[in-house]
Amino acid sequence: MEKVKKLIPSFGCREGQAIIRDYGLEYYSNDILTLAKYYSDNGADSLFVHDLSQTDEDHERTIGIIKEISGEIDTPIITGGRVKRLEDVKKYLYAGAEAVFLDVSIPENVDLIKEAADRFGTEKVYAYLPEISYADRIDEYAQLGASKIILDEKHSIGDRDLYRLSQVSQDLLLACDDDVPGTIASYLRVPSVEGVILTVPGQEEGNCMNMKQELKARGIPVATLETAVDWSDFKLNSDGLIPVVVQDYRTMEVLMVAYMNQEAYEKTLQTGRMTYYSRSRCKLWVKGETSGHFQYVKSLKLDCDNDTILAMVAQVGPACHTGAKSCFFQTLAEKEYRSSNPLKVFEDVYAVIQDRKLHPKEGSYTNYLFDKGIDKILKKLGEECTEIVIAAKNPNPEEVKYEISDFLYHMMVLMAQRDISWEEITEELARR
Repeated sequence: MEKVKKLIPSFGCREGQAIIRDYGLEYYSNDILTLAKYYSDNGADSLFVHDLSQTDEDHERTIGIIKEISGEIDTPIITGGRVKRLEDVKKYLYAGAEAVFLDVSIPENVDLIKEAADRFGTEKVYAYLPEISYADRIDEYAQLGASKIILDEKHSIGDRDLYRLSQVSQDLLLACDDDVPGTIASYLRVPSVEGVILTVPGQEEGNCMNMKQELKARGIPVATLETAVDWSDFKLNSDGLIPVVVQDYRTMEVLMVAYMNQEAYEKTLQTGRMTYYSRSRCKLWVKGETSGHFQYVKSLKLDCDNDTILAMVAQVGPACHTGAKSCFFQTLAEKEYRSSNPLKVFEDVYAVIQDRKLHPKEGSYTNYLFDKGIDKILKKLGEECTEIVIAAKNPNPEEVKYEISDFLYHMMVLMAQRDISWEEITEELARR
């Protein structure tokens, strides 16, 4: 199977600003989160964030920015730039980075590669080569534990060098970061080189989905949305349309229902933005084109009869034209029931605990724990851990379930005390 080339927008971060250099010009953006979300929504395979901080204070601020970005997008983040000890690697990873690069021009960082790989896993550690001369030691970096090589070359890299590097490192990462003038075109001369991951200089107006279509047209393999079933195999209604049920990919909430014709379907695949056919206006419409409430495709699935599409999307803002999050907000009839959806149960219990924290209730055990403070909460959590261990030795599973439930409740009290949400926990688990 042919290995695809990845498009990775890159920018530096210093003093709370994104720094982008292209064609020898330098651009600044104070809204790093919006920039990162734009790239993520529009087809970036990863983000390359270079920590350019020059002080410990700015370094901590950059860590906070990376954490904020990782909380808002699900595109992998590669970062590094100010690594002086293992603790710095840990901070980047705990902030949400998929991997951390170590600059091999700093002798201490070469020694740190093995230590970081042993502690966090080789897949979390990349070697950063500031220039082509360091390529002679790629084998050494790989043996120490670097799983990928990032090459920052300030001058044009010849096809011979690219080929040599790709032979040494089967999963070579070519990074064009904020200090490197140039465009993606610099790397389009070598589409036959296996294992090369292309990196795009960050431009706010750049759209990775558009770039991928251009690369695809040139025969360069990239990750695009490809249909597994031809349009001719869909069962359409009398108007030649197929209904689309749209769900939020995070919450699984049904957002809306719309229709597609063939042109809308193909446009959706090409752009990654949900595009529909308006039956009232008899024309295509991109969801969010006027409101800014775009829907970015996460997956498209076809039902067993080939007559309905289920779209999982990342929704920007509300989905309904009324301003409601979902179009399905009018309850016609409802029977009281107990939800068994695990995450909903956790969120419901957590909501009650948070409400107790904000609105204390006399006689509430939860408020008793909050009043006693963090030491009491931790003491109870430790006791419940012990109860689980003891119960696990009992052949009756009911006791284990009871003790685990107690533990989870006290854990949620701790989460509320430290303002940690279930969404943050599930995102961290998903990253792992």
